[in-house]
Amino acid sequence: MNILLIGSGGREHALAWKLAQSPRCTTLWASPGNPGIAEVIAARGKGGCVALPLTDHAAVATFCAEHEVALVVVGPEAPLVDGLGDSLRAAGIAVFGPSKAAAQLEGSKGFTKDMCTRAGIPTAGYVRAKSAAEAHAALAGFSLPVVIKADGLAAGKGVVIAQTAEEAAATIDDMFGGAFGGAGAEVVIEEFLEGEEVSLFAITDGSAIVPFGSAQDHKRVGEGDTGPNTGGMGAYSPAPVLTAELEARAMAEIIAPTVKAMAETGMPYSGVLFAGLMLTAEGPKLIEYNCRFGDPECQVLMMRLESDLVALLDACARGELASAAAPSMSAENAMTVVVAARGYPATPASGGLIENLSAAEAHGAKVFHAGTAATAEGALVAKGGRVLNVTATGANLQQARDRAYAALAEIHFDDGFWRSDIGWRELARQPT
Repeated sequence: MNILLIGSGGREHALAWKLAQSPRCTTLWASPGNPGIAEVIAARGKGGCVALPLTDHAAVATFCAEHEVALVVVGPEAPLVDGLGDSLRAAGIAVFGPSKAAAQLEGSKGFTKDMCTRAGIPTAGYVRAKSAAEAHAALAGFSLPVVIKADGLAAGKGVVIAQTAEEAAATIDDMFGGAFGGAGAEVVIEEFLEGEEVSLFAITDGSAIVPFGSAQDHKRVGEGDTGPNTGGMGAYSPAPVLTAELEARAMAEIIAPTVKAMAETGMPYSGVLFAGLMLTAEGPKLIEYNCRFGDPECQVLMMRLESDLVALLDACARGELASAAAPSMSAENAMTVVVAARGYPATPASGGLIENLSAAEAHGAKVFHAGTAATAEGALVAKGGRVLNVTATGANLQQARDRAYAALAEIHFDDGFWRSDIGWRELARQPT
């Protein structure tokens, strides 16, 4: 079948790499794509990267009709929250990704918290506030530290864990003052949960549900999880801290009730559910949902996936997940390390020359392009904050780590930096 992939980051490069391996994939298009995705498509010989106006849903639908696209896979969250999936489905095109209404699970943190309350899903106590005055007043009901979140989409950065009352008050003023744009027009104030954070993924067509692996991300920019939050500086999969017992509890107490609640309210959820969980003394609690594969979690999941991704996503898009083969994950560990541009996450340097990726991949790693561009002369340069995802697998996490960092050492990118401690917490728990 002909497939259109929406997106341009490392997540989409990983998805393109896996989609292209399927015998069901005849032609692969990507919009807008990136140089790494272009290489994947060129190796297949059919398709290409196209600059479609993604907010013009009719233009995307027209492209799909003209190129006989049978399945659209939406990578990032913004087009889903914008309702692209609804428009394409109305045109008779199968889409992997939720409707605009269902994508509120990511598009509005307050919506999700209210859904959790109605469905009895374990999560942190919270208050929604629509003004700075309302938010300041609500702070009195919370202990420190306290979590303050912009309600809307903020590229993974609209969350602050305030350690002091002064920091909490300043964060509220910043959010309502426009620090996160329209995402901060409303805020959610939450109690701080003690425990370890982990990511659980599941695929659902609104009825059937299948687990799709676990991962742990590293959000802070600096070594030892210090400094400001980023979109993610690295990840590994699986996450041993999410034991089989805890995963079963999370599926039964969080994922399944969510799918049921969404269906009962007339907003059936179809696509991937990415649950950010806190493993507390009382058991798993939901921190928040994302309505797409994580980035960089997707990269490690795709490295471990052994089964046909196209078959799985197509079955989900067509409401036939119950009769599809369950995803099969390798027993190997995978790790990805993000190479970011100097200045990230504030003001990343752009245009830095990137070289020697083929030597990096000679170490058995896969380098996914997250924020790159090709010059007119064919050179590869940085274009964005997170630039590359150097990803490797191994029989254990230490081996995956060693291979990823050996590959990193080969890359020439003077403006780049990365954390040298991805996986540190889990590695410290494992026997030497």
